[in-house]
Amino acid sequence: MTPINPPDEFLKHAAECQQMAKTTRNPASKETWNRMAERWLQCAERAKSQSVTTRPRMPVRRQPESTSALY
Repeated sequence: MTPINPPDEFLKHAAECQQMAKTTRNPASKETWNRMAERWLQCAERAKSQSVTTRPRMPVRRQPESTSALY
């Protein structure tokens, strides 16, 4: 099973909304689809910025202290 990448999922939804906006003839529907696409793009940007700031950090490996230096 492939792990879900939220920014990619949001971008996919935005592209689907953009496609719907292109194919609809009703101006009100077109506007709605475009607004939805914009919201999905905003979600993708937020998810990208959050994943950068909340990425788990690698633990710091410390070198064991030499016991001979203490004597």
